[in-house]
Amino acid sequence: MYDKNNVFAKMIRGEIPTNKVYENEYAMSFYDINPMFQTHVLVIPKGEYQNILDFSQNATPAEQLAFWECFNKTADILGIECNFNCLANAGAAAPFVKQSVFHFHLHLVAGNRTDAFEELVSEFR
Repeated sequence: MYDKNNVFAKMIRGEIPTNKVYENEYAMSFYDINPMFQTHVLVIPKGEYQNILDFSQNATPAEQLAFWECFNKTADILGIECNFNCLANAGAAAPFVKQSVFHFHLHLVAGNRTDAFEELVSEFR
């Protein structure tokens, strides 16, 4: 069940400030508060979707189109074109990085890794 009080839902409602990169009617992007890379932005739909599967199966065509428009505009604004990684975590038991906020989001990352990333990866060595 979707938690209407998760941090991203509060950001969408304007209850928590964000450092936005781009926003449209159905989606928004903003800088991650704990960046793992030089550029680390989250792209989220404004609808109540818990993970990538929920979004891909239940979002309307308009929501899906607007989400990908937001993704593309964000990459353009950041000037990262094809030099990035896109990551989605799904579930609290995901094998590499666990989903911590149960609102679908993509991590759009580029540039050098931060110390936070190196610490995370060291857990798997």
